[in-house]
Amino acid sequence: MSIPFPFGTGSTDCNISRNFFIRCNTTFNPPKAFLTTSEIEVVHSSLDGYLRINESISYDCYNSAGHSSYFDIWMDLVKFSISHTRNKLTAIGCDTCAYVRDYEGDTYSTGCLTFCNNITDVINGSCSGIGCCQTAIPKGVKSYHVTLASSNNHSKILDFNPCSYGFVMEDGAYNFSVSDLYSDDFRHKEFPMILDWTIGTQTCAEAKMDAQNYACKQNPGYLCKCLDGFKGNPYLSNGCQVQHVIIQLEAIAVHAPKGSRVMVGKTEQVAVFKPSRAVRVFPSLLFHLGETAKIFTVEQLKKATNNYHESRILGQGGQGTVYKGTLPDGRNVAIKKSIIGNQSQVQHFINEVIVLSQINHRNVVKLLGCCLETRVPLLVYEYVRNGTLFHHLHNASVMPWEARLKTAIEATEAISYLHSSASPPIIHRDVKLTNILLDENYNAKVSDFGASRLVPSNKEQITTLVKGTLGYLDPEYFQTSQLTEKSDVYSFGVVLIELLTGLVEILDGRMVNDDKIEQLEEAATIARRCERLKGEERPSMKEVVSELQGLLAMEKHSWGKRNLHEEERLNTCLMRMTVSLTQLPSLWSLIA
Repeated sequence: MSIPFPFGTGSTDCNISRNFFIRCNTTFNPPKAFLTTSEIEVVHSSLDGYLRINESISYDCYNSAGHSSYFDIWMDLVKFSISHTRNKLTAIGCDTCAYVRDYEGDTYSTGCLTFCNNITDVINGSCSGIGCCQTAIPKGVKSYHVTLASSNNHSKILDFNPCSYGFVMEDGAYNFSVSDLYSDDFRHKEFPMILDWTIGTQTCAEAKMDAQNYACKQNPGYLCKCLDGFKGNPYLSNGCQVQHVIIQLEAIAVHAPKGSRVMVGKTEQVAVFKPSRAVRVFPSLLFHLGETAKIFTVEQLKKATNNYHESRILGQGGQGTVYKGTLPDGRNVAIKKSIIGNQSQVQHFINEVIVLSQINHRNVVKLLGCCLETRVPLLVYEYVRNGTLFHHLHNASVMPWEARLKTAIEATEAISYLHSSASPPIIHRDVKLTNILLDENYNAKVSDFGASRLVPSNKEQITTLVKGTLGYLDPEYFQTSQLTEKSDVYSFGVVLIELLTGLVEILDGRMVNDDKIEQLEEAATIARRCERLKGEERPSMKEVVSELQGLLAMEKHSWGKRNLHEEERLNTCLMRMTVSLTQLPSLWSLIA
């Protein structure tokens, strides 16, 4: 039998307190373990917060001559409680009332009744009240006394059932047999019972304030548990160690990565490997990837990118380099090789995986999989052919207003989905031109979720360190650190201004021949509302989607029919909104 800390068999240094002392009695063969100085036999101790003990049963026997014998079971525990989720009160007999109550008082009482007149009425395996019954016990029970009684005051003695039995035992540990009604040996049986244990009587918050005596060494909690991806004893310093990870694959692996092995069974295939350092630091990554994405080998991605040749580079930035890759089936993918130099960059990388794993929207770039064999895990995305919206606004070719409006609508639909339909809601926190991609059909794809935050369902705002790109950053968020969905609305307002102005001129001259003056004016009004300093005065992203979609239905007006006043009014509106941007020239260098 293994006895892990906080339990121990030796001196007080071997256990966390005297209540966790396990006494080994070597007079038995084999030796038996008992809890502290009691006669409670311990057969298993678990770091998951429970003990399995052996316990005797209560019985009350009568024969036709009037001779009787009885034995009541009681237990009084200080540190431990009887698990209400893992145990049942069980009674056996044909005239039996069994109940369990508080040993020291009348704070609780529960029980069940079982009857039978003929042994042919009793069914093996059935504990529904004929010969056998079971019921749950209350929560938090630390002492109990199992008592038996006869409904008929023993006036009717059955030869095939001279005894009544009652006991608390582990749920599922006993299968009723008709022979137990008349077996002479049944009264001497023992059954397993589950006791719950915790460290201390304090709440988690109270316990953490006493750092010297706080029992959890690896992970907060009271009970303590190793994080996902680790195993061991969290009550010991450095007690949680990384474990080998098993991830089910979608298809049979043909080539095993170096240092790993592939086991192929009849019905499933698994790859077993030791995860990289970054994954060991954040093992929650494995949970999300195991559910949603394909696992690539390092050799597959090297081959796909021609060993990460510079001709394959799609883009570079502060978070890493993105390469174009071609898989064996001919599919093009984007492979992100992150730069991770400190803890915040590791969190940025992990955050992107967790967020993308929860999103399924046509206008959000899709995470296809990853490689976990490298020191810095690699992410594999769908390949978005036509680059960034920033590139198209600065290209020599004209991007007509219709295309700009379509892109704006699709980007807002994606962000609105994050705010209103994702569970939990997601705040992107870095909406800008370079994070909006265009595919081969010029459909918008919102990307780069490294700075994004999941919003708890019971909160409308969260306090965070300020992150984002200067110029797109919500000034209210910048001043208060209070992040809300309206922060994304502000950032999109800047994007909409850029779609209207092309970043340089007040009204993009390349749209001057379009007959969309009324749409442009309404779009400018929407952008201005998004840029209001107080978040509560900005529209929701769902409202922005509705208003932009409404522009498509507007009646066309010829540029030739507009008057100077209309154009000046539009330019004045745009001027007021872009003045703050022109005062921040660093914005242009950041996104150029």
